Amino acid sequence: MVAPEPQAALVGQQVLADGGDAADAAVAMGLALSVTLPSRVGLGGAGACLAFVPGPHAPDGGVPQAVLFTPQAAPIPPADTAAADRPAALPLLPRGLYLLHARYGHLPFEGLVAPAEELARFGTPASRALVRDLDVVAGPLFADPAARAVFGPDGRPIKVGALLREPELAATLGRIRVAGVGDFYQGALARLVVSGSAEAGGPIAADALRRALPSLAAPLVVNFDHDRVAFLPPPADGGLAAAAAFQTLAHDPRALAQAATRALAAAAAWRQGGVTPQAVLAGSPAAAGLPPLPASATFLAVDRAGGAVACATTMDNLFGTGRMVPGLGFLLAASPARTPPPLLAAALAWNPNLHAFRAAVGGSGQAGAGLAAAVAMDDTLRSGQPMPAVVPEPGRANVIVCSRYLPGDGGVCSGVPDPRGDGLAAGG
Repeated sequence: MVAPEPQAALVGQQVLADGGDAADAAVAMGLALSVTLPSRVGLGGAGACLAFVPGPHAPDGGVPQAVLFTPQAAPIPPADTAAADRPAALPLLPRGLYLLHARYGHLPFEGLVAPAEELARFGTPASRALVRDLDVVAGPLFADPAARAVFGPDGRPIKVGALLREPELAATLGRIRVAGVGDFYQGALARLVVSGSAEAGGPIAADALRRALPSLAAPLVVNFDHDRVAFLPPPADGGLAAAAAFQTLAHDPRALAQAATRALAAAAAWRQGGVTPQAVLAGSPAAAGLPPLPASATFLAVDRAGGAVACATTMDNLFGTGRMVPGLGFLLAASPARTPPPLLAAALAWNPNLHAFRAAVGGSGQAGAGLAAAVAMDDTLRSGQPMPAVVPEPGRANVIVCSRYLPGDGGVCSGVPDPRGDGLAAGG
């Protein structure tokens, strides 16, 4: 397991120890991160995952699949336009993780919610990753009394190691555990989300919340020797940026400048519209930049059978709208209609002949996310070691790689978080 915050990685490790698979571990880590790193992961947020189950008789025939729950703007009724000073995105993380579990998980979903609920209820030491994000936005964040009560009860950001307790979030997670994810979107909990959303930057209409759905999609695939590398597809266009950069590096691993230019050009071409991802990868998109982009986070899971999941998540701004949904303990993500969405970048490498897993990476770091994923994957596949080279700034990469293939003949898999971050790799 690799996660950008240590407690979440340990949660994933325990799920594997309890007999779960990679999807179970990823779901539990994503929910745990909504407690321990709500600046980048939250019930009000969004993301995308790649999932792989080896074998020709696997759910997708042994080919990776993308689970997309990318940021979607909440439609604002004309009468409420003036109230929406910080427009919100639709909360998609709960349904996205539920779809990942429904298709690939094995353990009961409620058991995967429980660790996050316990972290929120009984408290967990504030990590360096969280405090680092708090230090950036504490001023505007603490203008919201509910956020200040959680992250700075004395008016200053909590310190590393201080006990972070989130009782209202624990209660919300408890309701999801007991009543199910559906309650969040069209039940009693949904009514609370809708009624409280206006105070958290919304408003979110009940019908928009009900229709907020994740989807399954085929990934973008690039060949590398005998292996294949799957990247997140648009609208998770960080995957397109990563695939474009990876194509360049596969021909010349020293061509970092060209790869960086091509990554941004590919994402810009997609965002301008009128082009398919396949056409972008087959051509030479004109050099173009992107506006300032929000933060994201990535986490990875691999099980002993060779199943793997790589996820990228976002609040579309550090701590989203910066306002808690009253009484529910979570922040709404910022609307992509106001803030450009991040480059959500993740990739999985596998061998289609052996039906076996080789490596997984996740890239973050604003405009550097796509290049980070590409460099990490290229270096990892060439060396067989997890990210021997540090990816260029501002990118960050988390990596898992197997020395051989999994399942296979005694290969050893290892993971590393980006050495400049504050994450953790934990064995399964």
